[in-house]
Amino acid sequence: MKKLITAVIWVFCGGFIFAQESHDTKKDTTKLDEITLVGRRKLSNYRQEKTLSSIDDYLEKSNKITMIKRGNYAWEPAMNNMNSERLNVTIDGMQIFGACTDKMDPITSYVDVSNLRKVSIGSGQSGSENGHTIGGGIDLQLKNSKFHQSGLRTSVDLGYETNGNYKTGGLDLEYSGNKFYLHADGIYRKSDNYDAGKNQEVLYSQFQKYNMSLQTGYKLTDHHTFEAAVIYDKATDVGYPALTMDVLLAEALITSVTHKYENDTTFIRSLESKLYFNTITHVMDDSKRPDVPIRMDMPGWSDTYGVYSKASMNVNKHALEVSLNGYYNRSLAEMTMYPNDPNQAAMFMYTWPDIRTLYSGIYVKDTYDFNDHTSLSTALRIGFHQNEIAKETGLESLQIFYPEIGATKNRVLSSFTSNYLFKKEHYDLSFGAGYGERAPSVSEGYGFFLFNSFDNYDYIGNPTLKNEKAIEANFKANYHENNFHLGFETSYFYLMDYIIGSMDKSLSPMTIGADGVKVYSALSNAKIFNAYLNSSYKFSESFSINGTVGYNYGRGSNGENLPLIKPFSYLAEVNYSTAKFNAALQLEGNANQSRYSNFYGEDETAAYGILNINLGNEFNLNTNKVILKYGIENILDANYSTYADWNNIPRQGRNIYVNMSYVIY
Repeated sequence: MKKLITAVIWVFCGGFIFAQESHDTKKDTTKLDEITLVGRRKLSNYRQEKTLSSIDDYLEKSNKITMIKRGNYAWEPAMNNMNSERLNVTIDGMQIFGACTDKMDPITSYVDVSNLRKVSIGSGQSGSENGHTIGGGIDLQLKNSKFHQSGLRTSVDLGYETNGNYKTGGLDLEYSGNKFYLHADGIYRKSDNYDAGKNQEVLYSQFQKYNMSLQTGYKLTDHHTFEAAVIYDKATDVGYPALTMDVLLAEALITSVTHKYENDTTFIRSLESKLYFNTITHVMDDSKRPDVPIRMDMPGWSDTYGVYSKASMNVNKHALEVSLNGYYNRSLAEMTMYPNDPNQAAMFMYTWPDIRTLYSGIYVKDTYDFNDHTSLSTALRIGFHQNEIAKETGLESLQIFYPEIGATKNRVLSSFTSNYLFKKEHYDLSFGAGYGERAPSVSEGYGFFLFNSFDNYDYIGNPTLKNEKAIEANFKANYHENNFHLGFETSYFYLMDYIIGSMDKSLSPMTIGADGVKVYSALSNAKIFNAYLNSSYKFSESFSINGTVGYNYGRGSNGENLPLIKPFSYLAEVNYSTAKFNAALQLEGNANQSRYSNFYGEDETAAYGILNINLGNEFNLNTNKVILKYGIENILDANYSTYADWNNIPRQGRNIYVNMSYVIY
C-alpha cells in the first residue's frame, strides 16, 4: 500500500510512455491497433502506398475507422460506426477541440505525417486512456525523443498526383547529439478541383495547406529529459462540395512542454508530465458560391489549456498505469447574416455562446499476467466535467427553449473495461467487456440554429441532456499455421440515452430552404454491431495474398436504422516484394447500402468496387537513400460514392501518383 501511495504522489510530478507492438503501414486486411507512420528516419519501410499520404489516408487503413468526407480535405474520423462526438481524439495525449460548428475541422486535420511517429487506436473503452469515450480513442503521437548522436540529417519529399493537379512538397531537418536534439519540418499541399469518374469535375473541392513543426529535447541525466514542441498548421481556400459553404481559413497553433523519466530499475518505471496550450481559428465563407440567398460569415474559435501526468510501474505480475489529466476549453462561434437589401440591417447571433469546459479525471489500468499464455487487463476512468455559458446573450437565447437552465452544468463521468487474453503458439483469443459515459458535445448541448446539410434541418442544442452511456462486449480470435493466418473480430455496443436530433414542428428554421428544426434529444437505447473476418497466405518470401470482409448493423429504439452505418465491405490484395521493390494489386468495395436511414436524411448508395495498383522502389546513393512510390488509384475510372460521402459527393476517378523521398544521412 505504501508503494501504491508513493506511486500516486509521483504521478503528480511525472508521466509515462506505454508502447505497444507496431504494425506494418501498408494497406492490408489485418486489424490495426496502431498505425506506425513512416517518418523521415524510417523510410526503409517502403511498402506503404504513398510516403506522402495524408493522416486521413492512414487512418482508413484500420478496419474500425471510416473517414466521413465532406470534400477533398479534413475528413471526419468515425470508429465502430460512431462519429467524432462519441470518440476521444487527441494529439500526443493533448485534448484539442475543433472550432467549426459544421465539423469542417476535425482534430486530425491540424497535424501532418511529418509531425507524427504513429497513431494509436483503442476501440471502445480501450481508448479511454486520454479521456471519456463511447466509440473509442485515437491518439496522434508525436515523434519520440531522439539522441542518436548522428549530427545533421536532411530529407526532401516531393509528390504529384494527376487528379486535381495535386502537389506536395516537404523538407525535414534534424540535428541529434548525445544531450540535445532539434527537429524541424514543413510540408505543403495544394490541390485544384478533383475529377470523379468519367471526367466529372467536382466543384469546390480545392484546398491549400501548410504545416510546420519544431521539436527539441535536452537530456538532463540518463533518466530525465525535457522536451518542447510547436506545431503550426494553416489551411486556406478549402472547398467543401457537400456543404453550402467553404472555408476561408483554418489555423491552429499547438504547443507543449514535457518532462520524461525512465528507469527500469526503480518502482516507477516511466513518468511523463506535459503542459500544453492550443488555439484554433476557423472561418467559414460563402463568398465564392453563386446565387447565395443570404451571405453569411461564420467564424469560430477554440482555445484549450491542459496538463496530464502519467506513470507506469510493475508490482510482481502486475503492470500498473496511472494517469491524471485536466483541461480548460473555450469554444465560441458566431454567425452574421447580410441581407441582399442594403436597407436591412445585418443579423448576428452566437451559434456557440462562448462555452467554457473544465475537466479533471484519473485513469488507472492494471494488467495481470497469470502465466506466459494468459493475462487480464482492467481499466477505470472517473472524471468531473463542467460546462459554463459565458455569454449572457447566449444563455438568454437558450432560455427561450429551456427556461429553467442556469449558466453552469456539472457532470460526473465514469468508464470501466476488462479484457482477458489467452495466447498460444498458433492461436490467440481475447474477450472484453466495458461500460462508458460521455457528456454531450458543445453542439449537442449548446448549439443554436446549426444547419445540417445532411438532413436539411437546423439544430438546437439541449443543455438538459443526460450523459450518454454504453455497455460493450468484444471478441477476437486469430489462428496462425505456417504461412496461413485467419482472424475474426466482433464488437457489440448497447447505447443508452443515445443523443440524436428529433424534429420539433413548433419551431421555424433560421436557414433559408431548411426543412425544419430538430432539437437534440435522446433515444432510450441504440444497438451497434460490427464483425470482420480476415485472412492471409504467404506463398513465398516475395508473394502473398490477403483479404477481409466486414459486416455492420445499427438500429435505434424507435425502430429506425442509425445513420452512417457501414454496409457489407470487402478488400482483397495480392502482394509481391523483394529487398528493393514491391508491388500490390488491390480490389476494394462495398455492397449497396440496403439498411440506410431515410428517417435521418440518408439515402441508399449503390454497390461499388475499384481496382488500385501501387509500386515502390528503394535506391541507395552512397550513404543516402531514395524511396520512389508510384501507382494508379481507381484504375477503371469508376464513378461512385460511398455511404460515408456527405450528400453523395462522388469520390475521385482515376488518379496516377508519384512520391519521391530523398534522405541525406
